[in-house]
Amino acid sequence: MTELDTLHATREAYDAVASTYAEQFHDSLRDRPLERALLSAFAELVRTNGGGMVADLGCGPGHITAHLHELGLDAFGVDASPAMVELARAANPGLRFEVGSMAALDIGDGTLGGVLSRWSVIHTPPRDLPAILAEIARVLTPGGHLLIEFPATDGPRHETQAYDHTVVTAYRWCPDHLAGLLRDHGLTESARLVIEPVPTDRRQFQEVQLLACKA
Repeated sequence: MTELDTLHATREAYDAVASTYAEQFHDSLRDRPLERALLSAFAELVRTNGGGMVADLGCGPGHITAHLHELGLDAFGVDASPAMVELARAANPGLRFEVGSMAALDIGDGTLGGVLSRWSVIHTPPRDLPAILAEIARVLTPGGHLLIEFPATDGPRHETQAYDHTVVTAYRWCPDHLAGLLRDHGLTESARLVIEPVPTDRRQFQEVQLLACKA
């Protein structure tokens, strides 16, 4: 399957479940104090570096974009799903949301102070991820920050692992391997948060959040 085919399949799948997704995850940060804390730190780092616009890539129905705005950031959302973008605009009329591909962002070089990628690369086949990371590096200003979140593999000997997802096939990543891919594109890891699953979680994966800075 080509990159275009993958994007098309993902877009159609999320269009079909957009309303259900928005209802299920609209308050997803409520019981996640560690993630809220890291988002706050991300916002402070962006402001300290001079601010600038922040893109929430794979923004879905826009609830995290709105949270970034509440943290004082000039945040806007980008998502491949037109249905998700429509919901985001309806729920957050004062914010900007655009339909777009992470592999071909309609954003100028070096114009963003920050990028959030919260679980938005999980449907990206491993061969296509470097192109997305290159785009993120391109749009970030020097000193700009990336916060990227993803599920981890079962161990360092697995660079990536596919798994069945409710919507379409998803992928897990070895944190060290993904950090190496970031370095290849001029993004240096500055912090890492690993969240262990609780026994009641349906999937027993670690969640990883990497904070990186563009040189």
